[in-house]
Amino acid sequence: MAEESRGVREAESRAWEALVATARRTVADGLVVGTSGNVSVRVGDTVLVTPSGVPYDRLTPHDVTGVDLTGRQVLGTLVPTSELPMHLAVYRTTDAGAVVHTHAVHATAVSTLVTELPAVHYMSGTLGGPVRVAPYATYGTEELAENMLRALADRSGCLLQNHGTITYGAGLDQAYDRTAQLEWMCRLWLTASAVPGLTPSLLTPEQLAAAGEKLRGYGRRR
Repeated sequence: MAEESRGVREAESRAWEALVATARRTVADGLVVGTSGNVSVRVGDTVLVTPSGVPYDRLTPHDVTGVDLTGRQVLGTLVPTSELPMHLAVYRTTDAGAVVHTHAVHATAVSTLVTELPAVHYMSGTLGGPVRVAPYATYGTEELAENMLRALADRSGCLLQNHGTITYGAGLDQAYDRTAQLEWMCRLWLTASAVPGLTPSLLTPEQLAAAGEKLRGYGRRR
């Protein structure tokens, strides 16, 4: 039992280190300002999550913060992110191994304009299809989590109206890559839409479906 417990602690320690690195990357890449986003990763039945109001560059291995799937804190003394309801909702309803939430500028701008990101690029297929916008609700509420889940149906990412983005993946790298890709697509659509007198061409549902099918095997070993 002692050896098993030590193995769990080591896994949590490695996951926390990767989580902090990912959180810092969201700041470095301009996807959040200060502590406005949050990141989580699942280790067994424990969800490690960035704490509320603590700059990511100040987080240390001793600041590990974790909850169980009911939201009960099981690791650390720092207060978990206020967006914990969204993270837990994803873990309870999907096979997600990690979740990334940002306030990326272009994605947030798009969330104020449309109810679905127009299909300007086939990389929408990496998120399961056209990216929906979850209706606005106050941050940190169960209402926002419920709105998000509806927008995430058969998707691995969505926009949050007047708020930002949320994506999930098998691990932190995939969840982060999906966030970055979503922000890029939003920037692409805004850029194309800004050309006077022209309207961006959009992909058909059939074209998106075909691209999505092909992307499922992208980057894998033969």
